[in-house]
Amino acid sequence: MPTTPTPTLSTGALPDPARADGGLTFISTWSTGSPERLRATLDAIAKAWETRPWPHEGLLSYTVYAGADGSTVLHYSQWRDEAAYQDFFAGVGNGRDARNSEIDAAVPGIERLGLNKTRLYRSWSGGRAGEVHEPGTVVIGQTDFGSPDPEGQRARSDRAVEALDGGTADGPGPYAAHFHLTLDGKRVITYAEGGGEGARYRFAYGFVPSKA
Repeated sequence: MPTTPTPTLSTGALPDPARADGGLTFISTWSTGSPERLRATLDAIAKAWETRPWPHEGLLSYTVYAGADGSTVLHYSQWRDEAAYQDFFAGVGNGRDARNSEIDAAVPGIERLGLNKTRLYRSWSGGRAGEVHEPGTVVIGQTDFGSPDPEGQRARSDRAVEALDGGTADGPGPYAAHFHLTLDGKRVITYAEGGGEGARYRFAYGFVPSKA
C-alpha cells in the first residue's frame, strides 16, 4: 500500500543544532551576485520547497539564511544519516536536482560555493542573561586545517568554549554556539546564535516535516 506523502511545513523557528536525533548537519553556501538576485533566489527556494511534499523521512529540518553581504545564501540542513541524504540526492521529481533546476530556472547563474558535511561535536549556551541579541541572526565562523586533523578539530573547538566560558572573546558574544566538525577532518564550522565573529546571516525560511 503506497504511503501518503508528508506535507512540508513552513516555520519561523530557528533549528535546534543540538537536537538529539540529528546525526549529520550539512552546511552550504550559494553566491547570487546582488541583493536583488538574493531576494529572488530566496523566493525561488521557498517556492520549490513549499509546493512539494517533504522529500525524505531522514531529513529533520531545512533552514535558509540571507547573508549580510547582500549576495550569499546559507543552507543549514539536519539529517538522520548520510544514507538519507544520498536518497534525497538521487531522488527524481522530489530530490535535490529537481528543486535546484526550478530555482536555477527562476534565477540563472547562481554559484554553488561548496557543501560541508559535518557532525556536531559540542554546544555552548552560556550567554549572559539580559544581553540584547539581534533575533533570528546567526554568525558562521570557519577554521580550516591544511590536512585532515580530527584531534585539531576537537582541540580548536574546546579552546573556543573555554574562551566563551571565560568571557575572553572580543566584542559582544553569542548566546549559544555550536561546533560542527567536517567529516573529512579538515574544518571546524561554528554556528553562533546572536553574535560572534564571522559571516553574519539573517533567518529567511525554515521548513520541517508536518506531523499532521
